[in-house]
Amino acid sequence: MMMSGFFRFGVWQNFFRAWRSGYSGNLEGEGFTLGGVYVIGAGRQGVLLEHREKEFGDKVSLPSVLEAAEKIKPQAS
Repeated sequence: MMMSGFFRFGVWQNFFRAWRSGYSGNLEGEGFTLGGVYVIGAGRQGVLLEHREKEFGDKVSLPSVLEAAEKIKPQAS
């Protein structure tokens, strides 16, 4: 994303949402890496949830993470 990320409206919305809610992270690091969340089931279940950050500040839905985590079945030994 590099510089184009600074000109996107959604990035600024996410920044102000985090600022209003009291988030105060450090500004160290490269700052150009987008993140993601995966919920992976046991054995052959594979990926139950995949969320890739499309722009800085995208958040994964907590209920969807919990729902995916509840689907994890213990692997038979």
